[in-house]
Amino acid sequence: MKVIIVGGVAGGMSAATRIRRLMEDAEIIIFEKGPFVSFANCGLPYYVSGEIANRDSLLVQTPESLRARFNLDVRPFHEVIQISPEEHTVTVRHDGQEFTESYDKLILSPGAKPFVPTIEGLAEAKNTFTLRNVPDLDEIMAALDNHPKEAVVIGAGFIGLEMAENLAKRGLQVTIVEKAPHVLPPLDQEMAAFCPSRIIGKRCPCHHFPVCDSI
Repeated sequence: MKVIIVGGVAGGMSAATRIRRLMEDAEIIIFEKGPFVSFANCGLPYYVSGEIANRDSLLVQTPESLRARFNLDVRPFHEVIQISPEEHTVTVRHDGQEFTESYDKLILSPGAKPFVPTIEGLAEAKNTFTLRNVPDLDEIMAALDNHPKEAVVIGAGFIGLEMAENLAKRGLQVTIVEKAPHVLPPLDQEMAAFCPSRIIGKRCPCHHFPVCDSI
């Protein structure tokens, strides 16, 4: 059995290790478009403030360690650009070259992209960033080397609040903008009302939290 998995990190690597436990003799290949196949997503904001001091601590596994432990063929910087289901093949681009790889089973775990609002001028801005992976984090850290004084975080979900917290720990004046009526939209408003206290050390004065600039 030859299994190809498109995408690493949480979804792809969890599938790969589970398949290995179920099928010891399977050939498992993971194609990852980016440079890292396993990193601590939830830890990214805490590197911003220095709470996680070592960048390497964010990198959970490497292709070498995954091969040694699970006999997985992990290939970073490999982008799957075409799937031919009738032929059971994928076309892969790596280092400017393209090649075809066959499979018996195919798992798609390419992940998601950050939602960027369609605001005029946002695409051209040089000081706008998203946070989804380690390369995104590296860009943010490089920008922080210029010692900015203020930051705006669009989105008050888990990552948005964590980023706001850690930017504030670096001494920035942080404004949180959230489209929903309150922060952490998956939670009820009564529960979410307590969340800003952890960030700013007191109850937020804007009780409905459409915009919180109290950090």
